[in-house]
Amino acid sequence: MTIAEKIRKIAADARQASLAMARLSSGVKNDLLLNMALALINNAPHLVEENRKDLEAGEKKGLSAAMLDRLMLDEARIRGMAEALREVANLPDPVGEVTKMWKRPNELMVGKMRIPLGVIGIVYEARPNVTADAAALCLKSGNAVILRGGSEAIYSNVAIGRLLREEMEKAGIPVAALTVIPFVEREGVLELLKQEEMIDLIIPRGGESLIRFVVEHSKIPVIKHYKGVCHIFVDASADFAMAERIIANAKTQRPGVCNALETLLIHKDVAETFVPRIYEALATLKVELRGDETFRQFAPAARAATEEDWHAEYLELILAARVVDDLDEAIAHINKYGSLHTEAIITADYGNAQRFIREVNSSTVLVNASTRFADGNQLGLGAEIGISTTKLHSFGPMGLEDLTTTKFIVYGDGQVRT
Repeated sequence: MTIAEKIRKIAADARQASLAMARLSSGVKNDLLLNMALALINNAPHLVEENRKDLEAGEKKGLSAAMLDRLMLDEARIRGMAEALREVANLPDPVGEVTKMWKRPNELMVGKMRIPLGVIGIVYEARPNVTADAAALCLKSGNAVILRGGSEAIYSNVAIGRLLREEMEKAGIPVAALTVIPFVEREGVLELLKQEEMIDLIIPRGGESLIRFVVEHSKIPVIKHYKGVCHIFVDASADFAMAERIIANAKTQRPGVCNALETLLIHKDVAETFVPRIYEALATLKVELRGDETFRQFAPAARAATEEDWHAEYLELILAARVVDDLDEAIAHINKYGSLHTEAIITADYGNAQRFIREVNSSTVLVNASTRFADGNQLGLGAEIGISTTKLHSFGPMGLEDLTTTKFIVYGDGQVRT
């Protein structure tokens, strides 16, 4: 079979398997995930050995230390993968939930009920844990899933997928509901993105270039998340100690992730006092500040910001900073330069907090908290399949509920339309 033929068969088999997945009870799905978690633990030495092949190949290719770290599996990370499966098993099952019900004048009872999306394709880069996480979320929500990881993690991903499918086979669940594509040719991705009759949704996870490639070539709806240009606005009423703590956490705890702070906005009324304070605090943490003219009046050692800095997702210890006249200017800046990801305000003014929440056009908006909380697990979803900055069909961190849709259900007693 050619690569295109293999992909078409994988997609067709997944479509058929999705019908069986939609019928599974919560108990069967939960038992499956718990058995999958145990299989990962019991086969940790094998997974580490397969992962070593990926690491050796990555070193030969000259992958960065950061990339190799994301790629690496050890027993602790495998335990973490297993624990994530257990957490998903413990989450409420959204499938079959009736979200609302109402009566029409003709006595018809009309409602909406959650159902799986069907078949989900996920295209992702280096991290092997995504294989287990994505499989768990898709299967728990009653979907079939096709996983295409990056070439740098092929041995790890295939090994994880094989273990998970073995547990499905033992439980009598169609293994075609979970496929890790075992070849790395780009032709496979391109063919996958053409299967609009078999696949309902594509979710890309990785850098901006991967997501733009998927969007450009897909005939299937795509959940997009290009980048995270996240902002914090320090209002005139902000508590400085709180603001400093939150900003430092948002920028430096993990600077290479999409919910890390990239632009800091400061109200002009507190700039003279707060700018030197936050500059010194961040400089101590090895953060490079790039400020506008007003910011640099109070922190002369900061580099001059350019127009490109307001658009930048640095993913490193660099932070753009600007002094704004008021809340209106802060909101206008965010809505112009933001990426619809995550924004926060530090304020003691309830009215300003409420305006910020209503008027900032992003998928997660926080008051007096770090942008690093824009994460499905941190927000109580248990786990996430990704973060959507597309308003259709989901917006923000996507959990189990976001891997379902709703259909109308109608109960009658002989009614006919006149």
